[in-house]
Order: sequence, then C-alpha cells, then structure tokens
Amino acid sequence: MSAVIDVNPLEKFSLEPLPTADSCLLVIFGASGDLTRRKLIPSLYNLACVGCMNPQFEVLGVGRTEMSSEEFRAKLKESASESSDTRDFSESQWKEFEQRLHYFAGDIGDEQFYARLGQRLGEMQKSVSPPNRLFYVSTPASVAGPIVEGLARSGMSHGGDGGWARIILEKPFGHDLKSAQELNAIVHKSFDEKDVFRIDHYLGKETVQNILVFRFGNSLFEPVWNRNYIDHVEISAAETVGVESRAGFYEETGALRDMVANHLLQLLALTAMEPPIEFEADSVRGQKVQVLKSIRPMTVEEVAKRTVRGQYGPGEIAGQPVPGYREEQGVKKDSVTETYAAVEFYVDNWRWAGVPFYIRTGKHLARPSSEIRVHFKRTPQALFASTPYEQLGPNVITLRIQPDDGISIAFDVKQPGTHMRALTVNANFSYETAFGAKGPPAYETLLLDSMRGDATLFTRRDEVEAEWRIITPIEQAWAQLPAPAFPNYAAGSEGPVEADALISAYPGGDHRGWRRLSN
Repeated sequence: MSAVIDVNPLEKFSLEPLPTADSCLLVIFGASGDLTRRKLIPSLYNLACVGCMNPQFEVLGVGRTEMSSEEFRAKLKESASESSDTRDFSESQWKEFEQRLHYFAGDIGDEQFYARLGQRLGEMQKSVSPPNRLFYVSTPASVAGPIVEGLARSGMSHGGDGGWARIILEKPFGHDLKSAQELNAIVHKSFDEKDVFRIDHYLGKETVQNILVFRFGNSLFEPVWNRNYIDHVEISAAETVGVESRAGFYEETGALRDMVANHLLQLLALTAMEPPIEFEADSVRGQKVQVLKSIRPMTVEEVAKRTVRGQYGPGEIAGQPVPGYREEQGVKKDSVTETYAAVEFYVDNWRWAGVPFYIRTGKHLARPSSEIRVHFKRTPQALFASTPYEQLGPNVITLRIQPDDGISIAFDVKQPGTHMRALTVNANFSYETAFGAKGPPAYETLLLDSMRGDATLFTRRDEVEAEWRIITPIEQAWAQLPAPAFPNYAAGSEGPVEADALISAYPGGDHRGWRRLSN
C-alpha cells in the first residue's frame, strides 16, 4: 500500500531568454537516414521557430541516394509533420524553414567526392558570414573515420576567414577500445578537441541535466549521497520497441554496445561523480572520467557472475503479437546477439566502495521506462514490528528520464489509527506539471549547444576510451563463454529471469529487486 503526494505546480515561472546560435553551414552526412528525418530536422525546425537560429544558417544534406533538393525537402516535411519531436508544425513556418535545406548526392568513398563537396560549400558559404562549418557525421562508426580523413585532405576541417569548423560524431564511437582509440586518433589529426562533439542524446534530456542540480544544489541530499547511507543504485533503460528497421546495425552492435557503453555509463557517472568546480565542459567531464576510471574491468569469471544477456522471443506488445528477434528481417536464424543486458558494476573509490550499481537495458520489454533509482539502507525494523516487512520499504529517490520526466522520493509515514504502523508514500515532482510543458527534445538542446561551441553535454576523448575499457572485456568474455539458450525472454515481459537473480544474489540482498515494468 502506498500513497502519492504531488508537488504543487510552480505558479510563478518564466523561461530565460533563449540563446542564439552562431551563423552556420550545417553539413549532415547520412542525411537520407532515419535519424535525420525523425530527430535532427524536427529539432532544427523547432529552433528556427522559437528564434534560436541565426538568420545566416543553411543545411546541406549529404547521402548516396540521388534526389533533388526539392525531393529532399518533401521527404523531410512528411517526417517532420509526423514526428513527436516537432512542437507545433505549421505549413507557413515550414515553407520558410525549408528554403534553408539543400541536398548533395555522392559516394563518400570516392576520392573526387570531397573536392566536389568543397566546391558546393564554397558556393553556399557566400550566404553565411563568418564562414562557420559544422559537420554532422550521422553514419556507422566504421564510416566516420574515412569521412574525417576526406574532410582533412580537402582542407574543410579547418575554419578560415575568421570562421570555425566543428564536427559532431554519433555513437557508437567505435565498437571496442582499439577501434575507439583509432577513431580518436584520426579525428585529432584534423580537429582540435574543443571542436569535436561526440553526441550522446541522453545527456540532452532535462532530467539527466538536472541530476547535478538535484545532487549538488540541495543540502538535504548531498551529505547522504555515499556508501554510508546508500544500499544500491538501479539504472534502467527499457524499451517496448524491437529492432525495427535497424537489424543490420543491431546484429553488429547488440544491447551492450548500443546502450550500456554510452547512455547508461553516462547516467552512472553523473550519479556517482564528485562536484565539479563549475558547470563548464572540462570541469564536468573531468569528474565523470574519474568515476569511469574507478570501475575495474572484469575478468571472464566476474563477467559470468555479474552480467546477464538476453534475446527476445515471440510475444505480445500492447496486445499485438510480435515476432522473436531471430524472426526479424535481416537477423541470422541462429543469432546470439543480445537484445537485453544487465550488469553489476562497482565504483572503487572512497564515496562508493561496496555499493553495487545495477544496470539493465532491453528491447521489447513490458513498458518503456528510463530511470535512476537510488535505494537507501533500511532502518532497524524492531520499532515497527506490527508492520509487515515487505510493506515497510527503504527510502528511494527515483529520477525519471522518460517517458514522464520528473523526480519522486519514497519515504515512510505513520498510518492513521491507534497502531504504530508505517506506510510508504511518494512525493512526486513532474516537469510537465510544474512547468506547464515538457523540456525541449534532447537533440534540440545538443544541436544548439554545438552551434554555440558549448561541449559540456558532450563526451570527451578520454571519457569515450574509459567507457570502452569497461565494456570491451565484457564483450570479449561473452565471446569466450557459452551463449545462453536464446531466446530466453518473451517479448512484452520483464526480461530474462536470470536478471532477477543478479540483483538479489548479493549477501543481504533478499530485499533487492528490479523495478517492475508491468506495474
């Protein structure tokens, strides 16, 4: 039994004036792909509608598919009008915005391609002053390196005539430590680190950014945010969708590389980091790196005990039957690619020694939910002997990232009546309720920051390599260990039953368990 206490909406609240981006010529490699249609263009359209875009702003989409700029605009209009990231689609505003959208077809493996691209940019640059260039590499990591090298050979990787040249790289940044180091080496031959923006869209979400304010801006929480008071931390990113049209990508990547190697390790780092000196790129990222370096890489034996991998079979999502992963188009019939991963991590530093961080992510699970749950140690129960043990829960702080951005705090109060019985209640804060609207989509925030040169919400070179030093030994161990009998969880379920044992196997962990997705 529990009750919910809602935090009152903020009656007096006004947004700060919105910042304006620098003048910019944005070049998107992979412009005919899904990310450009669903996320990038809707976010740019939103920024233009609210006045954040500089009047001197143009977009050049680059792809292999032959099409005219008019055809490109028509495809993007259809996607933008249907995208959940588009705030208020307007025919008149789109007509004005689409004049900034252009298309350039070519093969990025062709040596002559970059000379032709440079000529096209030179022609477009006449309408953008100073001549700033932002290259967005929305392609697989295996293609990113050759693109960067092509830009460098053609002289496009350096700003000229008072302008700057920056590059945004989509995750995953390589597929293991070695490839990440090689990609970083290629990038740094052509761009300064301050001009490299490795994008992780989770870092653009409002609740993720609010972790630092919640922790370090409230004296109520920071003094108990350590091993003396916290029992364990649970971080989840559950999805109801399957692989959809991304089977080729997913067969090479899997859940561990796709989600844990970036999104979820970033959430862990923000939850566990020490306070930075200021909210500035190097200060924040430096503290995150220290956390990642404090996580020891696992041995094969540790991987066998402290990780669980799963693959979904046939089941039901929202009452509709869905196929198993091996039945998806483009997936091998005997594939051992994981669509679910759960890992137990330990941060071996003074603040967190002995506190387990449990991470899980999976596709085709019972409910979409991304959140961080900080579980505090239980108080002695003798005082409340008349209250059933399972009814008296520990204090839990939940930071909800999606779909309902907000924060809730579970604590115990006395039930009304003559007996000393306790009841767990939840104080709930919702962004939409408090501020009257949800925060901007993550890509909107990150694109604006990259055009303003603010790298605080992007990952640094050493940060990426620190993440792969943790993940690569797990991947290598999984390659040595016998694969589970896939599929081992039904679509629409909580995931593999082995994951339940992972979180409760720790001595004294009988009260631990994943947050139920089906509730």
